Amino acid sequence: MKTIKTAVLILLVCVASMQAQAQTIITNKSEVNFKITGGGIFNVKGTFTGMKGDFNFDKSNLNSANFDICVDAKSIDTDNNKRDTHLRSDDFFEVDTYPTICYKSTSVIKTDSGYATTGALTIHGVTKQVTIPFTFINNTFQGALEINRFDYNIGEDFGTFRVGTTASVQITCQVK
Repeated sequence: MKTIKTAVLILLVCVASMQAQAQTIITNKSEVNFKITGGGIFNVKGTFTGMKGDFNFDKSNLNSANFDICVDAKSIDTDNNKRDTHLRSDDFFEVDTYPTICYKSTSVIKTDSGYATTGALTIHGVTKQVTIPFTFINNTFQGALEINRFDYNIGEDFGTFRVGTTASVQITCQVK
């Protein structure tokens, strides 16, 4: 009987410690910003919102840190309704078929300038492994990476003059 009580107590402590590490994403303060060249002479800036998922980060226990987060592909906003509608279409993101852009980590490590997470980034039905360097200060994750749109079959019928090849991506995820 004592063994069962001890096992139950250990299980409860483990579940409580896992719950303490999980943070809740503050959706209205979290977004993904991007910048890509357009027309060969100007930059198009935009945002994805609707960030949801599991955010578990404890800098004192990186082995248990993990991220499984998606943004709403339909939320794309470049401050131009006609362009946004086109980006949601089958020519680019196909948001009716691929409604989310998701990242699921496989590791989190400490670096000289903060941290880095490596994992699977899925955009437009294509999954690639990426590494995202990030900082975590005042409950805010800030990361950045470069994405080649052709790696994810986005806008393949549009050459590199009308739409650039590489997008600079900035991720801000605030948690509580």
